[in-house]
Amino acid sequence: METDVLVVGGGNAALAAALSARDQGVQVLVIERAPKFYRGGNSRLTRDYRVMNTRENKYMTGMYHEEEFMEDLRRVAGGEINEPIARLVVRKSEELPDWLNKQGIQWQPALSGTLHLGRTNIFQLGGGKAVMNSYYQTAKAKGVEVWYDSKLEDIEMSGTKFKAAKVRRNNRIETIKAKAVIFAAGGFEANIEWHKRYWGDAAENFIIRGTPYNQGNVLEMLLNKGASQIGEPDAFHAVAVDGRAPKFDGGIVTRLDSVPFGIVVNKNGERFYDEGEDFWPKRYAIWGGLIARQPDQVAYSIIDSQTLGKFMPSVFEPVSAGTIEELAEKLGLNPTVVAKTVEDFNYAVRPGTFNPGELDDCKTEGLKPVKSHWAVRIDKPPFYAYPLKAGITFTYLSVEVNEQARIKWKDGSLCDNMFAAGEMAAGNVLRRGYLAGFGLTMGAVLGRIAGEEAANGITRATR
Repeated sequence: METDVLVVGGGNAALAAALSARDQGVQVLVIERAPKFYRGGNSRLTRDYRVMNTRENKYMTGMYHEEEFMEDLRRVAGGEINEPIARLVVRKSEELPDWLNKQGIQWQPALSGTLHLGRTNIFQLGGGKAVMNSYYQTAKAKGVEVWYDSKLEDIEMSGTKFKAAKVRRNNRIETIKAKAVIFAAGGFEANIEWHKRYWGDAAENFIIRGTPYNQGNVLEMLLNKGASQIGEPDAFHAVAVDGRAPKFDGGIVTRLDSVPFGIVVNKNGERFYDEGEDFWPKRYAIWGGLIARQPDQVAYSIIDSQTLGKFMPSVFEPVSAGTIEELAEKLGLNPTVVAKTVEDFNYAVRPGTFNPGELDDCKTEGLKPVKSHWAVRIDKPPFYAYPLKAGITFTYLSVEVNEQARIKWKDGSLCDNMFAAGEMAAGNVLRRGYLAGFGLTMGAVLGRIAGEEAANGITRATR
């Protein structure tokens, strides 16, 4: 088998790369490890892209300018971002809604309420599954070939130049020669044994929000062959998910958004972090890591009847009880300790004007950890709780790329026909932290760049 551009992976970044390359007139083959039904990786479980917006947009509620976007990235990442690549992604994000619409992807008006995303994010009509179906339908119409159930086993190189791929398909190894290759096969978030290298047995308690097919085999292969490594090896984007969620593939509906509206305690019945630190889209991604560091990697979100219904619920019903002590017993926690934790919290709450749409003045005083905003006494029965676990979305360990999405090698050289995008390049922008919707944006932008660069390189070589 021979092709011009080989794309390894089948999600948002991969299809953005494939379509961008195909639009330059070259032949493209996509290999997707998953079966057709599960194609799309984590992208099929998403719902919105974060995009710069400097003009009227009927699907967003206001303007979102470059510097605000950049500052949001710096805040969530503690300043640890690659400024040139991050700024490139931010600037080119404004092109995405129109470009994606040309690929068949439709938009819907912004969701309202406590998500605080209407001004910064654009929401897909039908969610991630519809996005991936549109991508693949357009790819088929444009003549992009797709192989499912196809796992990359190895690659052949001449120096640092890609020559061919060894792909396991239909229980045999097939060789694919290509003039350029784009790697967009995701991180290692579904590989529990790999997580154990850094987290030990605690990794057994992690929930994997997305596809079980992101095992990191392509990433590991490239690093072993000498690709430059970037991103924290033990870091991941992880959120608080319902502890009753399935081990894999539960998706966005298992995420818990109740954290800012009550308190969160660990297995010992103790609070361990400020539940009201910032708006949820900017701080929700830290909660997975926080829970991962608690005893047995579990926590519990406790609220009362006055805040139930102010957030998007889980697909699972909350645990409920008439008293805090009874609620604690149902959760398997020490009733006396939990009751004391709630009592201390209620005592520390200072009156204010509760407003989930703003960083309000409802806070605690004399309590550690403090609750900075949305602190309301938990004293209106019945009381409710959700069990929480760390739900991993993607990992930050990546291959290093430049602004053309070309893979860098340990000696500092660049490969002229090997590119990376999506989760495999996430660490080039963020070392830690996350902004809601940014993963899709980063994947699509770098995917488009990779596709164009790969195709243009082929065109130049044949002139």
